[in-house]
Amino acid sequence: MLVTFPLAGRAQDNPFEQFPLVIHCKYNETYHSFYLSRISQDGVATYQASERIAGTITLDGKAKAIGGEGGGTCVGKTLAELRASHQAYDLNR
Repeated sequence: MLVTFPLAGRAQDNPFEQFPLVIHCKYNETYHSFYLSRISQDGVATYQASERIAGTITLDGKAKAIGGEGGGTCVGKTLAELRASHQAYDLNR
């Protein structure tokens, strides 16, 4: 069964190709690696790190923290900004 995702109007067979595999951020004087965990049908990517902290981002939106008021150096940045600041790492083929 083939499932397609409506990612910002772009037809993609594999939505994982649109998002970086890892995003790293600094929060509370500690560096964290957030790994791509899932992409929902509405195009929201969820990234998880250790210590039960996580965040979300869309192709055209900004990074948001899940569950807490705090945020780190990734919150509020777009994917383009995370890539430009070398905080996002794509899987190269």
